[in-house]
Amino acid sequence: MTEEQFLEHRLTARLNFSLSDNGKIQQIIATIDGYKLAWNLTSTLSLEFLKSLEKNTLVSSTGSSTRIEGSKLSDEQVELFLRQTKMKKLETRDEQEVVGYLEMMRQIFDIYKEIELSERTIKQIHSTLLRYSTKDDKHRGGYKTQSNQVVAINEQSEVIGIIFDPSTPENTPEEMKQLLVWVEEALRNRIIHPLIILANFIFEFLCIHPFKDGNGRVSRVLTNLILLQQEYVFAKYVAHEKLIEDTKIEYYMALRKATNTWKTDKEDVTSWLFYFLDIIRQQGDKVMLLTKQEATEHLLNENQSKVYNLFLNNHPNLLGRKAIAEKTGISIKTIEAIIKTLVSLKKIEKQGRGSGTKYKLKR
Repeated sequence: MTEEQFLEHRLTARLNFSLSDNGKIQQIIATIDGYKLAWNLTSTLSLEFLKSLEKNTLVSSTGSSTRIEGSKLSDEQVELFLRQTKMKKLETRDEQEVVGYLEMMRQIFDIYKEIELSERTIKQIHSTLLRYSTKDDKHRGGYKTQSNQVVAINEQSEVIGIIFDPSTPENTPEEMKQLLVWVEEALRNRIIHPLIILANFIFEFLCIHPFKDGNGRVSRVLTNLILLQQEYVFAKYVAHEKLIEDTKIEYYMALRKATNTWKTDKEDVTSWLFYFLDIIRQQGDKVMLLTKQEATEHLLNENQSKVYNLFLNNHPNLLGRKAIAEKTGISIKTIEAIIKTLVSLKKIEKQGRGSGTKYKLKR
């Protein structure tokens, strides 16, 4: 693709923003790039602490990404799968999807520098995500063969609205091929900022919706992959999926507004672009807090926060698992996972051994 062909390409042409919008976009990008530089230069965090953060992000990204699609498993339940040394039988679809996402994200975090962004990679990602899902045996790792729709799902796993109708099965292979040609050229020539390339790529991927199921999860894995490959390393320490889960209504609204003009003569992706960039900015906001005081309270989910606040309110008293469960109303099994997380994040510390083990606030 020549530079002239690239500039005239439909995916490039729709990035000609108004002067006002372009100014706002560049301001957000400048903030994110400031976070990128500051994080990559910091040396104040211990390796042990970074490993704890990375593990916490694996759990948070997996829990949130699968819940966006209708899963009901909590982060504590996800963490139990992360800690398993032997894989138990995965009886429910939620469990199958969680373990698939966990394994895929581990690969992304470990070997992202070695992964080529290609159709083959995208199909492999889809295959890994659905590896344990028996329901998806026939279409795992392959493009859709029947029409599908992009739908909004509520917390009860109910479809509450149709966002739009994506590409037809007949057009999907060629459109995916052209999308990968465009993104490869865009990342090579650097005419457009990598974050805008990423946002534009993910939007088009979601519009094509190449797989029968799992497209949202694939898009979020690809977001992590490209962020890391473009040296936004802070993506390993705060889950952008959690931020999307917390703003799911805004996610669907931005996507729906942008798709209203998809493939028209006047494509307008600004609503999606602003939403997507703001998610990455929020990710940067949170990760920069970590460089100051190893402040991780904002990374805790609802149950983790409940237990941590119990320690804050009972300091300097020691608390055992049973007492924590009774005071919070959380099951013992979940408490065990929460305690391990709080210990790894240096929020509480262990006292004693065996059945007499108790915990106290770490100061």
